[in-house]
Amino acid sequence: MPFDNKFAIVVADDLPTWQKLNVVSFLSGGVTRSPRVNTGERYRDASGSEYLSLCVQPIIVLKANRDKLSTFVQRANRAQAEMAIFIEDMFASGHDEANRLTVSQYATEHLPLVGLAMFGDKKRVDKVFKGAKLHD
Repeated sequence: MPFDNKFAIVVADDLPTWQKLNVVSFLSGGVTRSPRVNTGERYRDASGSEYLSLCVQPIIVLKANRDKLSTFVQRANRAQAEMAIFIEDMFASGHDEANRLTVSQYATEHLPLVGLAMFGDKKRVDKVFKGAKLHD
């Protein structure tokens, strides 16, 4: 099924696997909170047990070096595109309020970015994330 929109996450290519998975989890959770993302209906198995709904379209996971992440944020801000971010300090902050506090201490150009996520028009997402590679 073709989609007009794209859901993409870019993670820093130098992170250990556990951190990459953590970043992808947090960022996907943030983006799916957007009312523009369709999460479909709840799942039900043959026994009648119900499960939470999932995002209805694929999520593309990409990788890039940290300098590129900064470039992507600048492009998104210039385009006034909504984006979720994850910075390195968040691995140690422990909770949501602390995460927001640590982000607020950096100017945009100095954010120690390790992950970004974006949902929107395919062409816009591709333009912002140009240069990222499909994660292996």
